[in-house]
Amino acid sequence: MCGADGTPLRAWSNDGDGVPVLLCNGLGAPPAAWPGIVDRDSGFRVVSWAHRGLAGSERPADRARVRVEDHAEDARAVLDAFDLPSATVVGWSLGVNVAFELAVEEPSRVRSLLAVAGVPGGSFSAMFAPYGVPRRLRAPAGRLSSRLLPVVGPLLPVLVASLPPWHELLTPAGARGPAREATHPAALYHVLHEFSRHDWRWYRHLALAVAEHAPLDVAAVDCPVTFVAGRYDTLVDTADVRAAARAVPGARLRTLAGTHFVPLQYPEVMLEELRALVAREPARP
Repeated sequence: MCGADGTPLRAWSNDGDGVPVLLCNGLGAPPAAWPGIVDRDSGFRVVSWAHRGLAGSERPADRARVRVEDHAEDARAVLDAFDLPSATVVGWSLGVNVAFELAVEEPSRVRSLLAVAGVPGGSFSAMFAPYGVPRRLRAPAGRLSSRLLPVVGPLLPVLVASLPPWHELLTPAGARGPAREATHPAALYHVLHEFSRHDWRWYRHLALAVAEHAPLDVAAVDCPVTFVAGRYDTLVDTADVRAAARAVPGARLRTLAGTHFVPLQYPEVMLEELRALVAREPARP
C-alpha cells in the first residue's frame, strides 16, 4: 500500500475477527511488542504499518515528510487499505501523538483511543523526568540523545528505556516492573532484534521530527479515551500524562509499576483496558 504522498508502506494485519483496531505503534517497534492483543484469536482485528523507511516501508521522496502529521496520513491510508471506515485506535509512544493527531483532524475515524506511554504532542518536553532533568532542559537533552543514536548503538536506547532510574532498581516495585518483561522472552527478543536492524541514522531523522510536534488541544476529543502510564518511564513524564488525561473530557488514567515498555510488561492489562474501552464506545452501526 502507499501513503497519501505515494510512499510505499508495509501494512500488516493479524487476520483476526472481531472489533477492528488500528495499532499506531512506537517508532520502529514491531507488532510483537503487543503480545495478546495481536494474537489472531484475541477478539480484535488488528491492522498496523511500519513507519516510513523502517521494517519494509520505503523512505519518502521528500525527506521532510516524516512529521507526526505524515504518520497520521499513513494511519488513514492503512484504514482505507483494509476498508475500515473507523476503528478503535491504540497508540504507544510516538503512536500516541499519531493517534491523537488522527482523532483531532478526523474524529469520525476514531471510535475510541488507548494511549500508552505517550502524550498528545510535546513529547521531548516529557522526557527524562525520573532523572530529575528540569523541564526547560528536557527538549534539548532529547534532541542531543537522538543525534547520538548512531554513536551509542542500536540497543542501548531501548535497554535504557526499559529500565527504571537506578535509585528505583532496588525497590520491590522497580524490580517487579522490568522483571515482567521476562515473562514474554520471545516477544522481547523479537522487539530487540527488530530494533537492532534499523538504520540508526534514518531512525535519528525520524526521532528528531517528533520533537517538532507541538502539544495538541485535545479538549474537543469526544470519543472514549484511556491513558496508561509507566511509573518508571524515562521517556514520558507521568505528570504530563496525567495533565493530558485531565484535558480530555471523561478520560481514564491508569498508572502501572512499569517502564516505557508497558505493552510488553503488562500484556494482560493491555487486553483488559482495551476491552473495557471498547465497551464504552457508542453502539456500532
